[in-house]
Amino acid sequence: MPELPEVQALAAFLDEHLTGHTVAAATPVAIQALKTYDPPLSALEGQVVSGVGRHGKFLDFSVGDIHLVLHLARAGWVRWQEELSTTPPRPGKGPLALRVRMAEPAGSGIDVTEYGTKKGLAVYVVRDPAEVPGIARLGIDPLSAQFTVETFTDLLKDERRQIKGVLRDQSVLAGIGNAYSDEILHAARMSPFKLAAKLTPEEVADLYQKTLSTLSDAIERSRGLPMKDLKSEKKSGLRVHGRTGEKCPVCGDTIREVSFADSSLQYCPTCQTGGKPLADRRMSKLLK
Repeated sequence: MPELPEVQALAAFLDEHLTGHTVAAATPVAIQALKTYDPPLSALEGQVVSGVGRHGKFLDFSVGDIHLVLHLARAGWVRWQEELSTTPPRPGKGPLALRVRMAEPAGSGIDVTEYGTKKGLAVYVVRDPAEVPGIARLGIDPLSAQFTVETFTDLLKDERRQIKGVLRDQSVLAGIGNAYSDEILHAARMSPFKLAAKLTPEEVADLYQKTLSTLSDAIERSRGLPMKDLKSEKKSGLRVHGRTGEKCPVCGDTIREVSFADSSLQYCPTCQTGGKPLADRRMSKLLK
């Protein structure tokens, strides 16, 4: 799933290529992805893009006096095309969910795609991004000036949940998902199962710094890359997430996994849990 660093890089690339240009046509292909009807998608046509930004994991295209907002879910992506296909897209065929054709440069535009059978990509056309329920619920952005160690301390002090769940809760911190929460906790040498409210002030301060540095490093690695390379850059830059069975790049121990119903986390026992493997109830059941 694209998280804060990838969405930030996408927004920067699209802002550079679309701002100041006019939308010629917006064609819905996967109708189930369109979550709003007023204003209609056609209201984008003939309007000038004034900027592309981000709210957590949401992309926000400012077009005239309305906004095209995308949530890419688990398998969505945006592809910039110098020459879009001239063949009309067929609804229900293939991964294409939305096509936005620009008036200039002639023939250019974006294709919004989603692969896989579990469809979660969402398209909104709204007058204010806060009308999107997911944006209205967002917590503080880790890249904002308001995200200070004091703010982070206040967020965690009464949290009785495991720190992994807190980091990826969009109503607490906007933009961090499964992958970067694993990376942040590995960098902080902290167990994902540790209770947030029991962190010492020193641990909170270190986790705060590791959150900033992990996200900033990922953004810097993505800076200036073509959109087609952003996914591979994310994967190559991850040290523990998605690397079950590989050697930890810090200590050499084997990276382990805890599986859940629809996701999993990865961690290094030596770096994060004092050498003790975490209980994986799902795997335990399979082994019985």
